[in-house]
Amino acid sequence: MRAHSSPIVIGHRGACGYRPEHTRQAYELAFQLGADFVEPDIVATKDGVLVLRHENEISGTTDVAQRPEFARLRTTKEVDGEVLTGWFTEDFTWEQLATLRARERLGALRQASASFDDQHPILKLAHLFDIVDAWAEESDRELGIVAEIKHASYFESIGLPLDELFADAVHKVGWADEAGRLVIESFEKTVLRKVRERGVRGSRVYLVAAEGAAFDLVAASGAAAMSYAQEIDEGGLYRLATQQGCSAIDGISVDKAMLLDAETESGISDLVDRAHAVGLALFTWTLRPENAFLAGPFRSDQGDAAFGHWQHEFRTIMSTGVDGVFADHPDLAISVRDELA
Repeated sequence: MRAHSSPIVIGHRGACGYRPEHTRQAYELAFQLGADFVEPDIVATKDGVLVLRHENEISGTTDVAQRPEFARLRTTKEVDGEVLTGWFTEDFTWEQLATLRARERLGALRQASASFDDQHPILKLAHLFDIVDAWAEESDRELGIVAEIKHASYFESIGLPLDELFADAVHKVGWADEAGRLVIESFEKTVLRKVRERGVRGSRVYLVAAEGAAFDLVAASGAAAMSYAQEIDEGGLYRLATQQGCSAIDGISVDKAMLLDAETESGISDLVDRAHAVGLALFTWTLRPENAFLAGPFRSDQGDAAFGHWQHEFRTIMSTGVDGVFADHPDLAISVRDELA
């Protein structure tokens, strides 16, 4: 069995730079290209089935808008403070969702991926466990899942507690004790604690955005909620690292922009070093080669969809000592990791 190199490369929603995200083809291609882990986004259906979609609003990632039988389900909702209009997974049964076909969310930039639109069905979380187990056995590699639980407070408010549904699914497939192969992440620490209380032993990673505050904290404290920035300042990192019992987390995962700092000679911040100093792992998202997603110094003048100086940006980020990177094109991230090694 091959030990993971550092940093680990996580296929972001599979290899979504090449195939529509969260499809079987995207996940299998990610492993074929060498990814160590893959990352699903997890939301729920009306009947409590966990499905893999970027968001619970699915008009941009499926063909639902072209399906007249579901026109009546179009609606407007507020999710984590954002008003959205479209179609939502929690208004469908799994049987209904299974009839939809996946589409590339960034099709305007990724025509190659979008050429596979409408060819592949939506997956349940249970399907992904089967995919990972099969590829691990075939390749004799330790492959894993970084599972992002989305909008936990919102789903709990409508009677679909994702911590309970996720724990039940993990126990059912025998992954509850797979600490080395299962990472659970969320922008809400509350759901990470609840999943641990339900006996799931995977590592827990707290997602941290560059701006704003966690919705579970906002729901509890309103304007007084601690911001993400405060949660990862000097005192905040120490508090995160020293929480005890089911409240403990193993690491944080941050926007890649938080690792880049044009004001320093190296062009990088000290966030990785500060996290490691208190015993926290640090992951970052998302490595993408297109100009539209690269930081300013790494862009070329060829247009948003063209690849810019991605090797330079990837190399700069990996040189921080980060423990894991999420990448839409896992092979590109691996090529830079191997070069640095």
